[in-house]
Amino acid sequence: MASFIIRRLIASIFVLFAATFLMYLLVSFSGDPLEDLRQSNAPNKAELIEARTKLLNLDVPPPLRYFLWLGGLFRGDFGISIQNQSVNAMLGNAITSTLTLVTTATVVAIVLGIAVGIISALRQYTGFDYGMTLVSFLFFSLPVFWVAVLLKQYGAIQMNNWLANPVISIPVIIGIAVVTGLIWMSIIGGRWKRRLTVFAVSAIATGAVLAFLSATEWFSDPSIGIVVYAFLALGIAVGVTAISTGLRNRKALYASLIVAVIGIALYFPMINYILNGMTLWFFVLLAVLSIVVSGAIGWFMGGADRAPVVRTTAIVGFLVASLIALDKYMSYWQAYANSSRVRGRPIATVGASTPGLGGNFWVQGIDLYTHLLLPTIAIILISFASYTRYSRASLLEVMNQDYIRTARAKGLTQRTVVVRHAFRNALIPITTIIAFDVGAIIGGAVVTETVFGWTGMGRLFVTALDAHDPNPVMAFFVVTGTLAVLFNLIADLVYAALDPRIKVG
Repeated sequence: MASFIIRRLIASIFVLFAATFLMYLLVSFSGDPLEDLRQSNAPNKAELIEARTKLLNLDVPPPLRYFLWLGGLFRGDFGISIQNQSVNAMLGNAITSTLTLVTTATVVAIVLGIAVGIISALRQYTGFDYGMTLVSFLFFSLPVFWVAVLLKQYGAIQMNNWLANPVISIPVIIGIAVVTGLIWMSIIGGRWKRRLTVFAVSAIATGAVLAFLSATEWFSDPSIGIVVYAFLALGIAVGVTAISTGLRNRKALYASLIVAVIGIALYFPMINYILNGMTLWFFVLLAVLSIVVSGAIGWFMGGADRAPVVRTTAIVGFLVASLIALDKYMSYWQAYANSSRVRGRPIATVGASTPGLGGNFWVQGIDLYTHLLLPTIAIILISFASYTRYSRASLLEVMNQDYIRTARAKGLTQRTVVVRHAFRNALIPITTIIAFDVGAIIGGAVVTETVFGWTGMGRLFVTALDAHDPNPVMAFFVVTGTLAVLFNLIADLVYAALDPRIKVG
């Protein structure tokens, strides 16, 4: 393993050297960094040209200038831009902005895409499968700039208008209820009697919930409350256990229920006392603590087979704690929406934050969320399609293998066959796609960043390329190239972890 990693790293270093040298020459010969000054009418034009020439070493031939740049790179210095700004500072701001925007969208797209793809594979040739295939190809074919403009119009402007009087009309309630019933009917499957029962229950429940939320004007002042939180916490415990280990594993089920009950008992102390005066590091500490304590409960109750119980309780603890944090965020929604800076239009269309907003940790968190909402949805809709199709095709291929039929012949349950045998091997080709996408996260989403006014890595690259500014372009190339190499190495190691037949030696 160690020798494999060392060999790959050495080969990658030579590849990066060759790639950066070629890229530096291409950028250097693509345009003149002095073009704007040559066209200037400034009286001191000659002095400005001489100063920039010395600043960027433009009097040195590009092949030799590359090694001057490389020497600075070894010292951790990406150089100076044509505007005499530190590229390190520009790169730090751009990376932070891009990670904030794209990481959340990519993680959500991966989770939703794989989940929907698996369900489509298990419900092959059903209404749900055909519907998701249509939706996936539709999203995949949509241009992102058009999606972004539509989201700004209907996801921000029209939504803000509706939030001024958040009443859901009866036809809308009926339409959403019918669509929800059809979706659940397709997912559950079975005979027509069972399908109609699922359709009726889900449609009536959805319609009743929407009618209640509209009548109580919940969208103006949202909250979860202890009663709903208790039902959700217990439901999470049962649902996660059913997927992770199966409800027959009583130790995992009881441990998860204990975690949920502890979350219910801590609801009021957390909401009213502990979460007041919150800071980012304390918030992260509480999140880690919830996972550790929940995992410890699974460890003590797991018996001989502790690993799946610990995994299950850790997931339950994280989700239960997240519900409390979500409820705390909701308690500040009305104060945020009615603030003097927001003025009743909380869904933002441009930028990463509201200027001069102020407020505590929770208000700032809501502000970040409202600015992330639309660009995140735009990226999710485009990425969701590829993950759905790849995961569906991969699982269908695995489900037709001989060892899957053998597992079923042994009398294993459908959950065990899918989760423990098929899903793990189906992840191998998906890992390749995820590695490429995660490696490209730092490259930014140029169109999305432009439409929604985010100054990230994509905007940094395009702006520098237009200005014939070599140092920011090279900084972008070094970071993205290094991450691409790193995540491909990680993908190779994940292959070996998923399938013992694959060796990295």
